[in-house]
Amino acid sequence: MNKITDALGRTPETIGIFRAIKLGDLLVAVPALRALRRAFPKAHIALIGLPWAADFVDRFPEYLDEFIPFPGWPGLPEQPVDPEKTTAFLNGMQKRRFDLVLQMQGNGTCVNPMMALLGARQTAGYYPAALPQYCLDADFYLPYPEGQHEIRRHVQLMEFLGLPAQGYDLEFPLTAADQQRAREVEELQQLASDPYVCIHAGGISARRWPESRFAQVADTLAEKGYRIVLTGTAGETPIVEKVQNLMKAPAISLAGKTDLGVIGRVLRGASLLVSNDTGVSHIASALKTPSVIIYSTSRPEEWGPLNQNLHRAVRETADPQRVTDEALTVLAP
Repeated sequence: MNKITDALGRTPETIGIFRAIKLGDLLVAVPALRALRRAFPKAHIALIGLPWAADFVDRFPEYLDEFIPFPGWPGLPEQPVDPEKTTAFLNGMQKRRFDLVLQMQGNGTCVNPMMALLGARQTAGYYPAALPQYCLDADFYLPYPEGQHEIRRHVQLMEFLGLPAQGYDLEFPLTAADQQRAREVEELQQLASDPYVCIHAGGISARRWPESRFAQVADTLAEKGYRIVLTGTAGETPIVEKVQNLMKAPAISLAGKTDLGVIGRVLRGASLLVSNDTGVSHIASALKTPSVIIYSTSRPEEWGPLNQNLHRAVRETADPQRVTDEALTVLAP
């Protein structure tokens, strides 16, 4: 038996996963979710996350059954704390009395005290090895594997709990509804059957390569015969427009015109993605679309795609020629 079944005296029926972060952070946790579901195929598994993650849960019905919105917690920067909502959240969790809640947020410095308040029969996760007083239960809390790749880190937690790994590949399911919405994006109809490259210059401000460098890479790839598609959210429209204005070659802008499923469709049909280290890079990895990802503040050793033949990681100090060379290498048949 695994640790969870052994501790409960039975197979868990209800499991909560606390991971209230961004898209890329959830995508790299999918291999761990796969191991969890394989170990407990009949369990009701809920994701406790940020409001946007309801769409993520809908996209992964094979692994997740419910979304529980997380109202914030002192010390977590993702959203402001509303004491009334946080209290209601804790009360709701305590009433439900989950069999298991997993802390997959990080090393636990901020959130492990909250884990003790959730009312679960058993909790498990990580604790900061340098601060052992934060360890709620050494049998169920793993010293946070500093320096480990994020995908492997979460699979390692499953193995620590006695749940066999089910591989490290990412996933991003696409649906017929995604395809239909993609057909309704007028700009995508311009591509026909032409090979195209996606350029994603957006992302967190501290992780963005200069727009002028993206424009240079895009122009060189356009000279090689690829159509250029600029992707981004509505809020990233100024960034996309700047890249487009700096380019000599024509480009199709999809800024603000794609949702999660449509951008997945776009990336699946692309010959290549050139992007900052942000959520779309993990979608490309899941869809096995070749990519060149530019890393600024994060470490590719922890966050980069595991398949380094199909996906190339470069530092922000790289010049456009280096990025172009890497792009042409992964594009080569």
